[in-house]
Amino acid sequence: MRLIIILSLFAGTLAQWGANMENGRTTLVHLFEWRWADIAAECERFLGPNGFGAVQVSPPSENAVKSGRPWWERYQPVSYQLQTRSGSDAEFRDMVKRCNDVGVRIYVDAVINHMAAGSGSGTAGSSYNGEDFPGVYSAFDFNDGNCNSGSGNIENYMDVNQVRNCKLVGLPDLNLGSDYVRGKIAGYMNKLIDAGVAGFRVDACKHMWPGDLQAISGRLHDLSTNFFAANTRPYIVQEVIDVGGGEPITSGQYQHLGRVTEFKYSKFIGEVFRKWNNQKLSYFSNWGEGWGMLPSGSSLVFVDNHDNQRGHGAGGASIITFRDSKLYKMANAFMLAHPYGNPRVMSSFYFDSHATDQGPPNSNGNTNGVTINSDGTCGGGWMCEHRWRQIKNMAQFRNVVHGESLQNWWSNGNNQIAFSRGNKGFIVINNDGYNMNEWLQTGMPAGDYCDVISGDKHNGHCSGTTITVGGDGRGHFHISSHADDGVIAIHQGSKL
Repeated sequence: MRLIIILSLFAGTLAQWGANMENGRTTLVHLFEWRWADIAAECERFLGPNGFGAVQVSPPSENAVKSGRPWWERYQPVSYQLQTRSGSDAEFRDMVKRCNDVGVRIYVDAVINHMAAGSGSGTAGSSYNGEDFPGVYSAFDFNDGNCNSGSGNIENYMDVNQVRNCKLVGLPDLNLGSDYVRGKIAGYMNKLIDAGVAGFRVDACKHMWPGDLQAISGRLHDLSTNFFAANTRPYIVQEVIDVGGGEPITSGQYQHLGRVTEFKYSKFIGEVFRKWNNQKLSYFSNWGEGWGMLPSGSSLVFVDNHDNQRGHGAGGASIITFRDSKLYKMANAFMLAHPYGNPRVMSSFYFDSHATDQGPPNSNGNTNGVTINSDGTCGGGWMCEHRWRQIKNMAQFRNVVHGESLQNWWSNGNNQIAFSRGNKGFIVINNDGYNMNEWLQTGMPAGDYCDVISGDKHNGHCSGTTITVGGDGRGHFHISSHADDGVIAIHQGSKL
């Protein structure tokens, strides 16, 4: 009996790291600033049919209405009502149900460290003034008395107390040590869990004490049995910006609570694909923990996210985004083929590189719907990187090879690499300035395979390149330095 109890407790704690995706689905996409109605439709028409596992949605709680309607107003809560420019409470619940019904989970971006700065009104009409948020919080609920800086803001990131008790860029810092505050936050998150969400990306965890986060996590409900097995715990991803800069707060201090965003991943992958400081793809032979990153089972990984694609957070100019489309397709293909971490694909809206505050495509502050063009791409200012054939097909590649180890590693010592995932899939990347022309051991069964980067398998034919694997497991791979994509990938499901 004791063993059963221990095993059940272990399974319950593991669920905070497990993504709660349906079997056979492995990839999360961040539909940044999309409307709930558009996400519901995208789950049904594209994400479900193409094997995506989950969507990270923008914060659904009422937020401050800021001048010019910047993207970051979503990160300034006014109340925990579910009313934003993405839609209403009813539309949110409809989205969660419709996405779950087609096997796509919803993770909420939860902003619980702070409230909105200044004074004004929110997206549901609630007023706020300083630290007065009527019906939610008053001055007693903030950390002013626990902050040891002169200004009340974080002035020194080497001071752990300041980072966790003082205001982040002037935002009123909630006292998560307060039982009342913990109750309000847990109540908000439980409302979302009961609606059917599968987990959370928790914003600004570096600015909260791990013990406070653990206390709140302990108050969370199990996931709704309308969509999940009984006793399933919410998936937790904690945003901790840590690129090894010597600060006392590190991502490792949070990994016992759930997964953690591995910002080193985007920084390093950008530096290598950009060949900074003579970095080479061949150095990826021990990619993952060997590069000083978190254990694979503790990390959420991404080529870029909504912060660092704008130069915020960490990584600076090394970060690869949709603006560098060939490098971006290569970096995402590598991420989705490699077993390290739990991958999140970014789906952006276009913004001017000199206007990093720019909000989503809108009419008079109301977010515009996502336009789907006849060729399957998006219009109206939405980038929809998850719909790019190369990225969508690599998400399917990842589903096929899930659970298989990395084998048959090959490199030319520079920027040409290849590896298999067991005998289920094989990928080749050429980031050198000269052509690649190699016979390589794929580890795959003999046969003809469609390269899922240049095209699709359709009605028993390849719309792109066909790769033939011989009885010895070897295949011939040619990638021109001028190729659009610089990648070839085959898998069990692309075999003719």
